[in-house]
Amino acid sequence: MEWRNIYRGLCMGISDLVPGVSGGTIAVLLGFYHQLIDSINRLFSREWKKQLAFLIPLGIGMGAAIFSFSHLMDWLLTHHKQPTHFFFIGLIIGILPYLFRESDAKHTFKWYHYVLLIIGIILISLLPLNPDEGAIIEHKTLSIYLLLFFSGFIASAAMILPGISGSLVLVVIGVYQTVIHALTTLDFKVIIVVGIGIFLGIITMSKIIHYFLEHYRIATFALIIGLVIGSIYVIFPGWMTNVSELIITLIVFTVGLLTAYLLGRVEY
Repeated sequence: MEWRNIYRGLCMGISDLVPGVSGGTIAVLLGFYHQLIDSINRLFSREWKKQLAFLIPLGIGMGAAIFSFSHLMDWLLTHHKQPTHFFFIGLIIGILPYLFRESDAKHTFKWYHYVLLIIGIILISLLPLNPDEGAIIEHKTLSIYLLLFFSGFIASAAMILPGISGSLVLVVIGVYQTVIHALTTLDFKVIIVVGIGIFLGIITMSKIIHYFLEHYRIATFALIIGLVIGSIYVIFPGWMTNVSELIITLIVFTVGLLTAYLLGRVEY
C-alpha cells in the first residue's frame, strides 16, 4: 500500500469541497496526476491488485477529508468566503509553474496550443458560480435520486480533470447544497447514490483523459492550463471593502502560494 497517498487524498478531498477548485489540479501539483489516471485506467486489468494498492489509500484520504472537513468548509465559505477563496487562488497560481514545466511549454507549445489554452480559459470562465443557488431538496423521489446519480457522474469527470471543480458542476446543476447537507447530516441514501455516480464517472473519464494524454499530450496540457487559469476567474470573490480585510486576504493569498510551492517541492 502506498500510504502517503492518504495525505494526497486529504488534499484532493478538501479541494473538491470548494466550488471552482479541482482535485485533479491538486494531483498535478503533487506530481502524481499521470499515475492517478493510469492507475484508474488499469483498475480492471491484470494489474488490478497493484492499482488498488495505489487507489485505496487515496480513497481513504479523500473520504476522510470530505466527511471531516465538510462542516469546516461550509462554515469557512459562509463566514469567511473571500479569504478562503483567495487562499485557493494563491494555491492555483502556485500550481501553474509546475504545469508549464511538466508540459515544457517554452519548447513544445506552438500557436495552436495557445489557441487551446485560450479556449480552456473561455470554457471555464463561462460557468456560473453561486454556491447559495439551489435550495436543499427535502422531498426525494426516484427522479431526484436519478438526478443526484447523474450529477455525481458528471461531477466526477470534473474532479479528476484539472481546472474544473466537481463542486462547481454540482452548483451549476443545482444540487450542491443538497449534497453538502447530506455529508454534514450523514444522509446515506444521497451519499451512496452520488457516490456510485462518482465512481462510475471517474472510471469512464479516466479512460478518455488517458487516451488524450497518450496521443495528444501537449495539446491536452495546453487545454488543462487554460482550464486552471480560467478557474481563478470563476472562484474570484471580489475585492475587499476595507484595509483590514485586504491585509488578511493578502496574507491568506500568500499562504496559498507558499503552500503550493512547498507541496510541489516535496513531491517533485
